[in-house]
Amino acid sequence: MKRYLSLLIVAILAGALTLSAYKMFLEPEPTVVTQSEVQPNIIPTTYTVANTNTTPLEVGADFTIAAEKTVNAVVHVKQYGVSKTPRNLMEFLRNGAPEKRRIQGAGSGVIITEDGYIVTNNHVIDGATDLEVTLNNNKSYKATVIGTSPQNDIALIKIDTEEKLSYIPFGDSNTAKIGEWVLAVGNPFNLTSTVTAGIISAKSRDLNEADSKYQSFIQTDAAINPGNSGGALVNVRGELIGINTAITSQTGSYVGYAFAVPSNNARKIVEDILEFGDVQRGILGITGGTINPEVTKEYNISVSQGVFVTSVTENSGAEKAGLKEGDVIREIDGQQIRKFSDLTGYVNSKSPNDIINVKIVRQTKELVLPVKLSKYVIQRYVIKDVGIEVANPKQDYLKKFNLNHGVVISKALSTRMQQRYNLEGLIISEIDGKKIKNVLEVKDIIESKYQDEDITISLIDRSGEKREFVFQ
Repeated sequence: MKRYLSLLIVAILAGALTLSAYKMFLEPEPTVVTQSEVQPNIIPTTYTVANTNTTPLEVGADFTIAAEKTVNAVVHVKQYGVSKTPRNLMEFLRNGAPEKRRIQGAGSGVIITEDGYIVTNNHVIDGATDLEVTLNNNKSYKATVIGTSPQNDIALIKIDTEEKLSYIPFGDSNTAKIGEWVLAVGNPFNLTSTVTAGIISAKSRDLNEADSKYQSFIQTDAAINPGNSGGALVNVRGELIGINTAITSQTGSYVGYAFAVPSNNARKIVEDILEFGDVQRGILGITGGTINPEVTKEYNISVSQGVFVTSVTENSGAEKAGLKEGDVIREIDGQQIRKFSDLTGYVNSKSPNDIINVKIVRQTKELVLPVKLSKYVIQRYVIKDVGIEVANPKQDYLKKFNLNHGVVISKALSTRMQQRYNLEGLIISEIDGKKIKNVLEVKDIIESKYQDEDITISLIDRSGEKREFVFQ
C-alpha cells in the first residue's frame, strides 16, 4: 500500500513539474492579429447617419431586429493578387526570385449607401489586383477602390449596380457605452452572413502605445475570427458603431478580445475621401502622454487621469489658444479624456479648422480653451529600405517636369549612394502604381507594406523620362 501511495505522489509531482515547464517555456505569448482570411468638392453620394436620440435599451433587448436590418448589408470581399512568397525550402534557397503566383484573400465589408459604396479594412484589399464583392443574395460584382487610409486601416470601395442595396446607417460611436449589447456581422472562415453577439468591453483601446499609429479601438467580446475584418459592429438598433478590425489571441482565432475602428472615425475618413480624395487630418498641436503615478508625483499634479502636455507645437492651434507645457487635458467637447488614446480617437474624428473646446487643469485652476485644429502635414520622410529621404516640392518645381503631383528626393542616406548616384532633386511620381501627392501619402503606403514586400518606385529623371525601380 505504501509503495502505491509513493508512486501516486511521484506521478502528481511529475505532472505539476511538466505543467510548470510548459507555462514557463512553451506557452505562446498573446499576439494581435489583424483579421483577413488567407486562401472634387461635389460628393457623389450620401450615406445615412442614424438618429441616436432614443431611449436607453432595456435588459433582454431583442437582437433579431438588428440582425435583420444588417445581415443583407454586410458583404463578402474577395481579393486576388500576386505573391512571391516561397512555397518550400528549395524555392527559399534558390538564388533566383521566387515564382509569382495568384493568391486569394477574403474579408468582409459594410454597404453604407444604396448605390454601392462599401467600407472595409485597408488590410482586406491591400495589394489586390482584382476585387470581388458577393452580396448576401449570392450576386457578385467587381469592385473598385475609391480611397484608403492605411494609417487607420480603413478603405472605401464601390460596386456598380442598378438595384438599390440594403445599407447600414452610421451611428454615433461617441455615445456607445461600455456594457452595451452589440452584434458583429461578417464572414468568418468563409461562413457567410454570420452574426455574433457580445458587449462593448472597453473604449479608446490602444493595443500598442509605442506604435506611431495612434489607435483608439472599441473592444468587444462578440466573437470575431479571420474573415470578419471589415465587417460591421452594430448596436441593437442596427446602427453602425464600428468596423471590425483585429483580435488579440494566442492561437490566431477568437479568444474573447476583438477590436473595431469607431464609426465616427470611419465616417470622417469616408467623407474626406469622397470630398477631397484623401484623408484630411486635424491635429491639436501638442505632444504628451497619459498621466501615471510617476508623472503625478514628479510634476505635483492634483488629478490622476488625463493627458499631460509635455510640449506645444509652434504656431499650432494649441499654442494660439493658450495651451502650455504642464497643462493636463481633462475633457474635449464634454467628452472625458482619461488617457492619450481618448484624445487621439476624438481628434481623429474631426477635420482641420474644426474648433474644439478643451478643458484643462493648470496647477489648481480649470480652464476651457477653444482650439482650432491645424492640418496635419509632414514635410519630410525617410524610406529606409530604399535609402532616401523625400520632401514636399514647390508647385513651380513640379511644373519643370510637367507634373502636378509627386515628391522630391531631398537626399540619399548613404555616402555610397550620394557619390555614385545623383538622386537629389529627382521626382518620385508613383509608388506601387499609385500617384503620389505628398510626403504623407508616401508614409502611409510604405508603413502599410509587409516586411520584405517589394516597393516599386516610378522616378522622373532630369530629362523628364519615367523609369521604374523595384526595391525589396
